[in-house]
Amino acid sequence: MRIVIRAATLVAMAFVPTSASASDIVYTPINPSFGGNPFNSAHLLGIAAAQNKYKDPSAITNANPADQFLRTLQSRLLSSLATQITDLIFGDNAQESGLIKFGDQEISFVRGLDSVTLTISNLADGSVTEIVVPLLTGDGL
Repeated sequence: MRIVIRAATLVAMAFVPTSASASDIVYTPINPSFGGNPFNSAHLLGIAAAQNKYKDPSAITNANPADQFLRTLQSRLLSSLATQITDLIFGDNAQESGLIKFGDQEISFVRGLDSVTLTISNLADGSVTEIVVPLLTGDGL
């Protein structure tokens, strides 16, 4: 009988009202863009980058060594051409005007009193780009 009393006591105590303490539930966002902890940003960016399946078509490089060499060679030639044109316009023996042809490109320049007008013509498609570069005066203005 003793076991029955204990069980009945436990059941009765379960239904006895007791005082409960509770506090307000406060929502704290995780994303720092919405007021969350700023230290979460690197972690969230890493997760987003790992889930991103989009590949930029212009960022995909061709692994063909011959194509890479051709792009590098073309870049070096254009850089050398740009250096030569800059020397013709602004160098020690600057010229008043000039015309340079490189493949389908025709680059001409004319020195004015306060600027140099550079005209780049693409002979293949007929497009023309004009750039006006101001000259610096003796006082740097």
